[in-house]
Amino acid sequence: MTTTDFKQTFTNPPNYSFPHDRLVRVMRDPSKIPVVLVACGSFSPVTYLHLRMFEMAKDYVRQNTNFEIVGGYLSPVSDMYKKAGLLSANHRVEMCTIAADDISTPWLMVDPWEAFQSYQRTAVVLDHFDHELNVVLGGVQTEDGQHRNVQVMLLAGSDLISTMSEPGVWSHEDLDHILGRYGCFIIERGGTDVDQAIDSLARWRHNIHIISQLIQNDVSSTKVRLFLRRGLSVRYLLPSRVVDYIDENNLYLDEAAAAEKEKEKGKGKEQQQKKESCA
Repeated sequence: MTTTDFKQTFTNPPNYSFPHDRLVRVMRDPSKIPVVLVACGSFSPVTYLHLRMFEMAKDYVRQNTNFEIVGGYLSPVSDMYKKAGLLSANHRVEMCTIAADDISTPWLMVDPWEAFQSYQRTAVVLDHFDHELNVVLGGVQTEDGQHRNVQVMLLAGSDLISTMSEPGVWSHEDLDHILGRYGCFIIERGGTDVDQAIDSLARWRHNIHIISQLIQNDVSSTKVRLFLRRGLSVRYLLPSRVVDYIDENNLYLDEAAAAEKEKEKGKGKEQQQKKESCA
């Protein structure tokens, strides 16, 4: 199968519309290639590192490529992914939306297409973005009105590229489609041998961009969930409004801890009502 053989009809979740309100529709530099970055993941919960990836990619793109970023998307996986610690899609999409609204990256959006349906392979998700951006929206334009197709590219951590280099984890057809047709930006993370992984993917090396973390950040959703279960603070590891959302909805706590927390909230409300009645 070649990289042009993936032709399909897409099934959208109920009441779905592709978010493009922050997509830059007119390019600043007509000599460059417009690109949209897509980060697929659990985002359970979304962290500052997930958001920081887009900023690191922006710097890399500006300094090392002929691309111009016109948009970026967080694409949370479906509940059907069945990963440990995976919260419901409703909560994860809401937290990603809060995070995207809470930061100053004006072109970052959240696409719920993948989250609210059956599990979709990464290759299919990228095809969905390509279809929405270039077929439905018609791509972008230069200042003088020339049409440009948008290049969709995957944005991920180096743990993903490691799994891609492991025999039997990914099908060759999907690897060829993701890395051959679309390409990716990979953020280096500690403990991952990126060079060894890249050696196994040599035929697509020209389409794999490795981005070094100049300031190491090893915050992960797994560590955040562990902190929350232990009753530890996660403030400043996540956007403040995401922390507030987790707290308000008693997320990532075991049942006993969640019940105790709800009980404490009830006591607090009761005491407040007594104060108000005595005033």
